Amino acid sequence: MGKNKLEVIMKWVFFACAMISIIALLSICYFIFANALPFMTKYGIWDFLSGSTWKPRKEIFGIAPMLVGSLYVTLIAMVIAIPAGVFTAVFMAYYCPPTLHRFLKPAVNLMAGIPSIIYGYFGLVILVPFIRRLTRFFGISSPGLSVLAAGLVLAIMVLPTIITTSESSLRAVPRFYYEASIGLGATHDRTSYVIMVPAAKSGIIASIILGLGRAVGETMAVIMVAGNQPIFPRGLFQGTRTMTTNIMLEMAYASGTHRDALIATGAVLFVIVLIINAILAYVNRGRKTA
Repeated sequence: MGKNKLEVIMKWVFFACAMISIIALLSICYFIFANALPFMTKYGIWDFLSGSTWKPRKEIFGIAPMLVGSLYVTLIAMVIAIPAGVFTAVFMAYYCPPTLHRFLKPAVNLMAGIPSIIYGYFGLVILVPFIRRLTRFFGISSPGLSVLAAGLVLAIMVLPTIITTSESSLRAVPRFYYEASIGLGATHDRTSYVIMVPAAKSGIIASIILGLGRAVGETMAVIMVAGNQPIFPRGLFQGTRTMTTNIMLEMAYASGTHRDALIATGAVLFVIVLIINAILAYVNRGRKTA
């Protein structure tokens, strides 16, 4: 009887925890959209999203430069991180000696736990001066604080997410896939890349989407190396400002319409993250039904 009471109590405890999570999410949604929708309706959704000028003092709020900046930085990060992360996961799953794996696996996990401010400091001290010297060598004027620097820092940051999730998916593929392929005469390399990797594609895609979500929402590391000019990026070696850094830089002193515009920027970012999470949920559902 005592055991049954404990089960009932724990059931309600778990239910309460779940409800707290749901209420917290609904509260966040209400706070964001209750402030963002009136502003966007008054200012104009299209004018807000496509406007090329951000001048809060003149009440001109166009976030297109920040949207494009976020897109550029995220695209660079994923172009670098996807092949590096997936190939590293394949190496760790099928090629890495056990002795090396005992050190490599904790190192990847440690990368995931490093604060973003440390990555930003690394980019500011190492990558920014390197890019400045590189562009000067080729006769290009660049301060080093640039789209490329932000993309490189983000690529390093999302690597642990892609590597860890991809490796777990690769190791979850049934062993008899490998044994059957080897038994039919295929080499280890061909089996790994033609049989095992496609079999784990749902998990690999999920890892990429998770990495994409982190790259889109990152703030501190980007704010230190991107240059933070609210203009359209003029090239890889010039500065830009993302939506997250725009909110971070100005929210502390914003008020009135300016504050509503920043909250609306957060709403746009929130919708983008929701879309990414919806894609991830769809991919995971496809993996479970496969």
